[in-house]
Amino acid sequence: MISVTEFKWLTDSQPAYRILKPWWDVFSHYIAMVMLMIALLGGALQITQIKMLCLPCKMIFDDNCIIAKTNFMKNTLDRQQYSFIDAVCYEKQVHWFSKFFPYVVFGQTLVFLICSNFWLKYPGTSSRLEHFISILHKCFDSPWTTRALSEAVEKSGEKQSFGKPKMPSNHLNVSSINVEASKSLQYQSRVEPNGTDATDTSILDQKEGEQAKAIFEKVKKFKTHVEEKDVIYQLYMRQIIIKVFIFTIISAYVPYFILRMKFDIICKVNLQVFTGYHWYHCVHSLANIFKVLASCYLALVILHGVMSVYSLSWMLRYSLKQYSFETVREESSYRDIPDIKNDFAFILHLADQYDPLYAKRFSVFLSEVSENKLKQINLNLEWTLEKLKYKLQKNSHDKTELYLFMLSGLPDAVFELKELEVLKLELIPEAKFPAGISQLTSLKELCLYHTPATVDTQALDFLSENLKTLRIKFTEMDKTPRWIFNLKNLSELYLTGTLKLENNQFLFLDDIQNLKNLKTLYLKNSLPHIPAVVTGKGLQIQKLSIDNEGTKLTVFNTLKNMLNLTHLELLNCDLERIPHSIFSLFNLREIDLKGNSLKTIEEIISFQHLEWLSCLKLWHNAIAYIPVQIGTLANLEQLYLNNNRIETIPTQLFLCRKLRHLDLSYNHLTSVGDEIKYLKHLQFFAITNNNLEMLPDGLFQCKSLRTLLVGNNSLTVLSSRVGELVNLMQLELTGNQLESLPEELEHCNLKTGGLIVEDSLLTTLPLSVREHMQISDKEQA
Repeated sequence: MISVTEFKWLTDSQPAYRILKPWWDVFSHYIAMVMLMIALLGGALQITQIKMLCLPCKMIFDDNCIIAKTNFMKNTLDRQQYSFIDAVCYEKQVHWFSKFFPYVVFGQTLVFLICSNFWLKYPGTSSRLEHFISILHKCFDSPWTTRALSEAVEKSGEKQSFGKPKMPSNHLNVSSINVEASKSLQYQSRVEPNGTDATDTSILDQKEGEQAKAIFEKVKKFKTHVEEKDVIYQLYMRQIIIKVFIFTIISAYVPYFILRMKFDIICKVNLQVFTGYHWYHCVHSLANIFKVLASCYLALVILHGVMSVYSLSWMLRYSLKQYSFETVREESSYRDIPDIKNDFAFILHLADQYDPLYAKRFSVFLSEVSENKLKQINLNLEWTLEKLKYKLQKNSHDKTELYLFMLSGLPDAVFELKELEVLKLELIPEAKFPAGISQLTSLKELCLYHTPATVDTQALDFLSENLKTLRIKFTEMDKTPRWIFNLKNLSELYLTGTLKLENNQFLFLDDIQNLKNLKTLYLKNSLPHIPAVVTGKGLQIQKLSIDNEGTKLTVFNTLKNMLNLTHLELLNCDLERIPHSIFSLFNLREIDLKGNSLKTIEEIISFQHLEWLSCLKLWHNAIAYIPVQIGTLANLEQLYLNNNRIETIPTQLFLCRKLRHLDLSYNHLTSVGDEIKYLKHLQFFAITNNNLEMLPDGLFQCKSLRTLLVGNNSLTVLSSRVGELVNLMQLELTGNQLESLPEELEHCNLKTGGLIVEDSLLTTLPLSVREHMQISDKEQA
């Protein structure tokens, strides 16, 4: 016999799965319970009632038995003989269906129950169903679900006031949840005086918000996993087919066997020697009762079969491997709810048969709009105005800056920081600028690093009028938001990332010509050539900076068109020579050729035609010598030749009498000529990391010198004439072979930290000199 535990498993209605049982499955389950009761009743009657009673026949006439009138069962032996006859006749003459009827009903009912519940216990399906129910319970318990439904009802009510559309049967009727949602008025949003929608974040505390966020992640993973296959659908279909097949068999043979159940039975037993009779007239006392029970059982089987056939027709009639939320999208604000397929769709169709509200609640967590709203609420709870103010800081340009990194979105409190001048966002995938950004009247610079921000119309109008500097950084520039080319007052644009070349054109930059006020353009890419749209007549760029990250840049002829250019930077472009097209840019004031492959700069003589050129940066190249023609650059004020391979300095260099900044560090110099004294305006001189053994006396005649960097050379002595540099504020001497320092350093304008030297050398100065240079920590603070 089946155990109590197994019987309970088969008969248990499993409340946790009730939402996945359509009404016909529930009805079939109750039918199966009645079948079991019939089996139990029949079994109980067989145990408690006498099965067979037999009397001897005097003679048989027309198959009728004439009962013999005899006084039998005079003793125990006679009673045993007739008990034996009862047993033999029961086994030989009673139809097997009458004898085993309770067991047949019990067994067949168990088969029906197994077929109805197997899909709930099969490992390949039960895990998915349990996961679905677990998530669904969390959806019901989450306050965010009630809030989302309230919003859906509020918006659907406005639309349905114009008419109630007819909905397909597999779609959800939002009006069915009006009563529940109307009880959640405290969850509705409010509108601020400035017209922006300010979500009432008080409906969720931080813990509830995090729990709702976890539900979104679980729903996403469940959807991805369950939509791959249709295991549940196929198993459910097979169950129904098996039940229909069993119903067909049972309904075919049971009626025949019911007719074989007889009350009167003629039985022949060869016990004439003992009893004197061959034939006996027997009665099966349970036959009529069993016939009634069997008829009832047959009726239940037929009813159960009808439910199975209806279920099968439902499976075949509808496309249950597709589920549409079209009506929900039309009647609510969540128009991005995706349609579902395969097992996920089938589960939702089953849930709809129980109550459409279940799928409606689940849909809340399928919507990215809903998820983004929740993320925004959680974000606002975490990033309050006080916390954001704490993160404000002054940047190197003395501007108030806010830097936000790896957030889910942009906190609403950001738009209350009216003192904000620079907003820097990095790795924020859902950054959105609403109309509230118009409150940031001081905002002039925006940095978007791997942040594909979106803007609404009012926000774009504000940024277009007020934003001056924009810094963009993406791995692929095609991911950059296109609205940046609508910023009509933008003056500085910095683009870092890979630009795709199509048909020899950089299509991404085509719209840059809309930026009529653009003055500075910085491109950090790997470009084969300078984009034509940059050098065209549509832009009036004054500063162009290209960092090509080591990729060779070619074709410079179009540069000559940029007549307004005052600053040109060609960094890491693998240049071997200075491009001749540069010499046509008569308004150039600064040229930076850092990080190229320049070995010779004979073309430097052509720079004399650039009468406004004041800054020349040829640093970080492979230049071996300086041509004497450098003396023709009479207006040069800044010259960077550091990090090259220069061994000597031509005296013509010191003909550039306007030089204020000269950097010759990280070369192979062994000496500097006394002619340096002619650089009367020199304020900065760096010759660090060379092979100097002494400093020229002419250097001490540069009275305007403020910074002198001579570290990591081979100096053995520092001339006492250094005291003549009365304006000197910074002196670096580390890494030399000095044994002492002259006390004349007292006459320089060195402050604490201005003298960079080893501690052992610092002690060689007289105490009075050190005290003169030293500023107490209190005064410095």
